Amino acid sequence: MMMADPEPMSDYKHTLNLPETDFPMRGMLPKREPERVARWQEMDIYRRLREQGQGRETFVLHDGPPYANGSIHIGHAVNKILKDIIVKSKFLAGYDAPYVPGWDCHGLPIEHKVETTHGKHLPAEEARRLCREYASEQIQEQMKDFVRLGVVGDWDNPYRTMDYANEAGEIRALAAMVEGGYVFKGLKPVNWCFDCGSALAEAEVEYADKTSDAIDVAFPVAEPDKLAGAFGLSELPKPAAAVIWTTTPWTIPANQALNTHPDVVYALVDVGERLLLVAEELVASCLERFQLDGQIIATAQGQRLDRIEFRHPFYDRRSPIYLADYVEVETGSTGVVHSAPAYGLDDFETCRAHGMDFSDILSPVQSDGVYAEDLPYFGGQLIWKANPQIVEKLRDVDALLAHKTITHSYMHCWRHKTPVIYRATAQWFVGMDVKDNQGVSLRQRALEGIEATRFTPSWGKARLHAMIANRPDWCISRQRNWGVPIPFFLHRRTGELHPRTVELMEVVAQRVEVEGIDAWFRLPAEELLGSEAADYEKATDTLDVWFDSGTTHWHVLHGSHSHGHDQGPRADLYLEGSDQHRGWFHSSLLTGCAIDGHPPYKGLLTHGFTVDAQGRKMSKSMGNVVAPQEVMDKLGADILRLWVASTDYSGEMAVSDEILKRIADVYRRIRNTSRFLLANLNGFSPERHAVPFDEMLALDQWVVDRAAQLQERIQKAYAEYRFLDVYQQVHTFCARELGGFYLDIIKDRQYTTQAESLARRSCQTALYHVVEALSRWIAPILSFTADEIYEHIPGERSDSVLLETYYDGLKTLDETALLGRDFWEQVLEVKQAVNKCLEDARNAKKINSGLAAEVTLYTSDALREMLGRLGDELRFVLLTSDVRLAPLAGGDDAEATDLDGLRVAVWASLHKKCERCWHHREDVGTHSESSELCGRCISNLPEGAGETRRYA
Repeated sequence: MMMADPEPMSDYKHTLNLPETDFPMRGMLPKREPERVARWQEMDIYRRLREQGQGRETFVLHDGPPYANGSIHIGHAVNKILKDIIVKSKFLAGYDAPYVPGWDCHGLPIEHKVETTHGKHLPAEEARRLCREYASEQIQEQMKDFVRLGVVGDWDNPYRTMDYANEAGEIRALAAMVEGGYVFKGLKPVNWCFDCGSALAEAEVEYADKTSDAIDVAFPVAEPDKLAGAFGLSELPKPAAAVIWTTTPWTIPANQALNTHPDVVYALVDVGERLLLVAEELVASCLERFQLDGQIIATAQGQRLDRIEFRHPFYDRRSPIYLADYVEVETGSTGVVHSAPAYGLDDFETCRAHGMDFSDILSPVQSDGVYAEDLPYFGGQLIWKANPQIVEKLRDVDALLAHKTITHSYMHCWRHKTPVIYRATAQWFVGMDVKDNQGVSLRQRALEGIEATRFTPSWGKARLHAMIANRPDWCISRQRNWGVPIPFFLHRRTGELHPRTVELMEVVAQRVEVEGIDAWFRLPAEELLGSEAADYEKATDTLDVWFDSGTTHWHVLHGSHSHGHDQGPRADLYLEGSDQHRGWFHSSLLTGCAIDGHPPYKGLLTHGFTVDAQGRKMSKSMGNVVAPQEVMDKLGADILRLWVASTDYSGEMAVSDEILKRIADVYRRIRNTSRFLLANLNGFSPERHAVPFDEMLALDQWVVDRAAQLQERIQKAYAEYRFLDVYQQVHTFCARELGGFYLDIIKDRQYTTQAESLARRSCQTALYHVVEALSRWIAPILSFTADEIYEHIPGERSDSVLLETYYDGLKTLDETALLGRDFWEQVLEVKQAVNKCLEDARNAKKINSGLAAEVTLYTSDALREMLGRLGDELRFVLLTSDVRLAPLAGGDDAEATDLDGLRVAVWASLHKKCERCWHHREDVGTHSESSELCGRCISNLPEGAGETRRYA
């Protein structure tokens, strides 16, 4: 612990070099930070940084756009602070590090907000205008908070996906993918939300519990002779049926096939009135569930059942068996799967692979979740409400073998929190297995790109790889108003794209660049197609918002902002939350590989989500939400920034009021340490008073060397995005090397030696070097405080610490130095051990302070030789009035320490206390000049000869 500053007698106060600084002890961050934000804006700090960086190596962090809806939350703050730390650390390291913040603006949440506020049946163009206005308002509010957090960037020129130039750029990016052959139209099951009335991206689907009807259904055989032959029977002794199990009764009306696994053994089970076909290993569990008794009369491998037809339970329709490897044989199932190709990915692919045409696929569920009116029995009903009626219909036709309700994990819309379904609709897709002119598929190109990408943390690589390797084609079309249009002209008869589609898209892009997306919706086909217009119709779909954000590299990295690299639109880093492996990282990877042949990033950094101190997700209903605005108003943005740096962002990030209070304590340690450094630079001019490193006292050389070593580690930690290491090392340096050792020791020398003495100026030189370096180390994290510290350092300086690079004035000790690194590390350990003994003596009332004590150190020969190098100055290091060294063998009665080869004896000094330095010395009062001072203090008076210090 640092000692309190002494309060010397007033007679001698004017002879001391007491600390003095205008740097305030209290940060008062909520008040001062906004003032500093205003100052940075006034000096146009970002422009200054970019101008200063011209000609340097470039580092580009491309901002993943937050959605322009609602106030920022703690997750937004984490994300933007991490980005800001990286960008500032790169400027600090001597890079040019452009940072263009952005916003995602199109999509359903904003459209839904406008509908809620203004009504659902607005004219489309009016709805788009209101959406644009609303998004603009949201961006301004979010931007204000991001700036208040201390995030430095091109706030005057952010990118917004709704900017006309960006909307045009997105159309051009789509055109490039069309030209590459990656875009096609097809009927495929896609995630569909009835409330959205639109397809959903994978990233827009979350899972939650849902209660469903689980049913076992019998499908009567339509070809009994073929079924008998498959089981090696001459004929079937009675009617037979295949049994399926499903939790989606609403899909039964759309059933068009059954699936069995080719390698699974199936059994015909006689249950009395009929035979049931189920997997052999599931016979016992099925019979128990059906509450039937039965005997197996024959078995057959699944592959023998291929193409045998069964009948739909209540429609006049055949359901052939198609072999499928995805069929699972697990408890609760029957080993036979019911296939409705319009409502399942596997179902769709299997039916298509077995020759089913698009036109043959039945899709009775409309976009609002209601069956088409012409569907027998259930037409006009919402599918969820029709479920019980379908179950009853199956019971009526004697096809229902078992029924119960279960709770299971099911797909839900992340916006509406309502169940979604797979639904086959005509949509535009990006084909994952479409090959380029080199014969490489988009999937393979993306997987190769993942291999070439640096992942922080490393586990992100396997996660993204698995998602790309297994994902279906990407559905990029949506049926909304507020989105970038898919500007296609489709032939009315064939449905084919116009042969000049890419050329026409460029014309549309040029118009959108001037008028925005309304240009497409207003555009008469005749204007572009002339006499051909009657043969074509305009597409009305809009692009998936993940295509919006996934193509920002097209118009930000090499578009109007031109922040890319020579090899193409490629950022050094994308940084987002871990959910973006299936979101922005994912869509950007696919578009980058399709357009440029490589990912738009060299590295991906992933951070976790915020939770409370108990690891629970934050929720207003639980009352555990930490709002960044409240933290800034109460504690300051620097506390929030320090918390982000202090947390292992690779996992869940715990935050609470209590955690932030602990962070505030660490902040005070750093601030108070900085204040001490600054206060003891009183009267120091680096230009006039700095002492060359080789002439500095040994302890001062050590602390500068220690700072130099630390700076190397900090540079490496920043470069590797290990901000927790930066936090821990700076905190440890302030608490251990400075507060617990160096600053305690140098107080006596700073205060009592003559103002112009080498002893004082050497110490001030060390303090100057340390605070110059420290202010820069913490600048990326504690930006406000670092800038404040920097302003109070003496000497010539620039307008802000943010304009500085790492301090180059630090020197290192020669490895052969007698009082080198190992020496001082051992001294530090001895001091810690002696401090413990002094504390014990104080608690026992033997002494009232360290300077009132004298100690004998009983040591090993090696330790005694080492400590003896300091001579009489060892007492200044240990902060006692006298120190004696003795052999370890003589210290049996002394206090043992945790340090091998050291025992300590402490006793109260019998000598008088010097009223100027507070040391108890034998010669106090023996000098004619003063009856209150020791001889050392008399020599340190302005008229004295001065004291010589060599080491400490």
